[in-house]
Amino acid sequence: MNIGSWMIWGFAATVVMTTILVAAQYLRLTRMSLPYLLGTLVTGDRDKAKVMGVFFHLLNGWAFSLLYVAAFHAWGGPAWWKGALIGLVQSLFILGVILPVMPGMHPRMASEHGGPTIARQLEPPGFLALHYGVQTPIAVVIAHLAFGIILGIFYKPY
Repeated sequence: MNIGSWMIWGFAATVVMTTILVAAQYLRLTRMSLPYLLGTLVTGDRDKAKVMGVFFHLLNGWAFSLLYVAAFHAWGGPAWWKGALIGLVQSLFILGVILPVMPGMHPRMASEHGGPTIARQLEPPGFLALHYGVQTPIAVVIAHLAFGIILGIFYKPY
């Protein structure tokens, strides 16, 4: 494994992915702010949540890029299509499994079954995060495809 290449391109891919997700929200393609959702896991302060969420998302993406790099090494080396395929699988897992169960682990997110309370006011994402808009899954898939493609093209194993 080339640690320098992973550090640079894993971080760069994460920055691009995060930028796509944030831009999709500001362009009103989705109501989901993943950095905000992550930040509100640890604080109820809305402004601090956004900052902390971006930090957490950058760290998470960087850590997940290690899995991509490991997969490239196990799969005979990096390629753009390998990164895209891994990104597609990851995005579908996030949309189909992680986001729907988020109310069970998020202290400020309402349940689909119980509704909002004083402490739990964030809307749950639902399956494919469709509660945040029909274009949300598209934005999530595109962001993760870009993440994987960047790693597949630019990561150099040696």
